[in-house]
Amino acid sequence: MKNQLLHTPEGVRDIYNEECEKKLELQDRLHKALKRHGYHSIQTPTFEFFDIFGKEVGTIPSNELYKFFDREGNTLVLRPDITPSIARSAAKYFMDEDMPIRLCYMGNTFLNNSSYQGRLKESTQLGAELLGDSTVDADAEIIAMVIDCLKKAGLIDGDAEMIAMAIDALKSSGLKDFQISVGHVEFFRGLMEAAGLSEEQEEVIRELIANKNFFGVEEEISDCSMNQNLKELFGMLGTIYDNAASFEEAKTYAADYPKVYKAIRRLEDLDAVLKVYDVDKYVTYEFGMLSSYHYYTGVIFAGYTYGSGEPIVKGGRYDKLLTYFGKDAASIGFAIVVDQLMAAISRQKIEITVKHDNQLIVYKPEYRREAVKKAIALRAKDCNVELIAWAMDKSKADYEAYALRNQIAELTFMDGE
Repeated sequence: MKNQLLHTPEGVRDIYNEECEKKLELQDRLHKALKRHGYHSIQTPTFEFFDIFGKEVGTIPSNELYKFFDREGNTLVLRPDITPSIARSAAKYFMDEDMPIRLCYMGNTFLNNSSYQGRLKESTQLGAELLGDSTVDADAEIIAMVIDCLKKAGLIDGDAEMIAMAIDALKSSGLKDFQISVGHVEFFRGLMEAAGLSEEQEEVIRELIANKNFFGVEEEISDCSMNQNLKELFGMLGTIYDNAASFEEAKTYAADYPKVYKAIRRLEDLDAVLKVYDVDKYVTYEFGMLSSYHYYTGVIFAGYTYGSGEPIVKGGRYDKLLTYFGKDAASIGFAIVVDQLMAAISRQKIEITVKHDNQLIVYKPEYRREAVKKAIALRAKDCNVELIAWAMDKSKADYEAYALRNQIAELTFMDGE
């Protein structure tokens, strides 16, 4: 029992000392980047009513939620995702607003899933939502802002082909690169409708795509009755494009499938606006990109870098989500998984500089008044000051060693010597 008191449950961990300082510094950088784009901070509750994240909303499966009850018997959940909470808040506080709403947030999310490969059950997310704007300009603004955040975090761009290989292999190379992979949910949905596949077949294909088994997809549809153009489009699910100029062939095959064609054109338009932002070199396109969040309705994307087996950022357009809460507003947003980004930064040996400017005053009892007064005066000047009463069993060397361990910038002894 004593040992259990010192340990955390599976899937959660303590963050302390230098690591904690670096995480706070990283979060501050990212938050400032969002604010510079005109986004306004919002905080939502750590737990909400179950229905906010229910099946109808299209978020996390019920068996992966941390559920509990309040005194009135209502089912509550620890939030697994912050976007539905933002949607609820927007419907409550901005119901009559007909202009775009820009909100940014930071908070912890909770998933009761398997902790394989060190996956955390509690993680910090930092993100932004652009509500009430259905334009491709909004899509581009969000993706450009993601790229700005990752650059502010210390990541730099690399060769698109090399990054694409890294996404497939998920191997750490030590290079400081990242890439945003962009898709559109309507490409896949349009293919499923055009092919007339059953729900069971669709689920099998989803699973194959999730496992990057595109040969399996070809095998699954090989016995299905469909024309050659449709089969060619299925064959493109595993292709990664580094620019929209490569879409011409896909548009030719999709000419008779309006939903698929419209998705390709949206990605083309997006690419054109990203060129205006001069960030298109960070972006690749995947027609086979899927998301586990069923509330997405259009463009979806994920950010990858070396040193992380999971995406460091996820996002997409969710034009119908707010209608669940009573407000009609097309929206798009993203969330950076801060813990995944921290892990990647560490493995890439990117230094997050933390300012160590704390002062330490060690005083003997007869100098207590002077020590306290000095500390108050220094704190009034915005200095960080730690006070320690000199213990009889400690020497100067002990306090010097303590200061070194804690990266104290300045040590003062008040002992009359």
